[in-house]
Amino acid sequence: MSQTSFPPSPQELPPADGQALSTAPSPDMPAVIDQVALARLYGEPLFAMPQDLYIPPDALQVFLEAFEGPLDLLLYLIRKQNFNILDIPMAAVTRQYLTYVDEIRSTNLELAAEYLLMAAMLIEIKSRMLLPPKKVAEGQEPEDPRAELVRRLLEYEQIKLAAHKLNEVPQFGRDFLRAQVYVEQSLQPRFPDVNVVDLQEAWRDIVKRARLVQHHVISREELSVREHMSIVLRKLQGRKFLEFEDLFDATRGMPVLVVTFIALLELSKEGLLEVTQAEAFAPIYVRLAYTPA
Repeated sequence: MSQTSFPPSPQELPPADGQALSTAPSPDMPAVIDQVALARLYGEPLFAMPQDLYIPPDALQVFLEAFEGPLDLLLYLIRKQNFNILDIPMAAVTRQYLTYVDEIRSTNLELAAEYLLMAAMLIEIKSRMLLPPKKVAEGQEPEDPRAELVRRLLEYEQIKLAAHKLNEVPQFGRDFLRAQVYVEQSLQPRFPDVNVVDLQEAWRDIVKRARLVQHHVISREELSVREHMSIVLRKLQGRKFLEFEDLFDATRGMPVLVVTFIALLELSKEGLLEVTQAEAFAPIYVRLAYTPA
């Protein structure tokens, strides 16, 4: 970034007596133009351009280039002169960089501080390149002092290009606005038409929901273990043995099966039944443990 300042002309110097700006009309310009003031100075109308206007030297500056930081300036110098970023000529780049830093130091010292830090880094890299390289193991290349700077420049360039692409994406409020259309609604409400198919689907949905909330009534059946003990004894009377599965009636439901099994356990406990099995996984047989009269 460079700047150009224009020195004041003799006509632009401030008045010697420190008085306010003169508003005397020019002989080439009428005192009043259609009764409309050109401007107002301290609340007073100004009908003619002043001839002794003073412009300070720093009031007019021309910015040729604007950079966002030291890396942006370095990248600009390298790309502008088509230097190879992997083989930066440090002498030329450092000289151009310091020239730019000298220009901004005279106007903005706070801004120059960040650039001075990068300048010190460039001078250090330049001095390290003048020294003989350090000895390294055989087959390895000596470390390049510019490697870290090149890495930072490449990363910055990638981020800058990505930011430029994001900036080209249309943005709401900058490139386009949301369309808003007001549609006046009629005061008379208009209801949609309903046909037979819609009524059928609505009825099916009601029936489906009704099935999900049905109430289940559970009845309690009283079963007697003593009664089923007598039933088992009657089945075994007159027989030598009976298979275990034949003592159960699966058609009467799970509660009857459970009570029958409990009855068998009670009869075995009282010594009225014998449960035998010839070998492992063989059929189980049940017989009376006594001889009926």
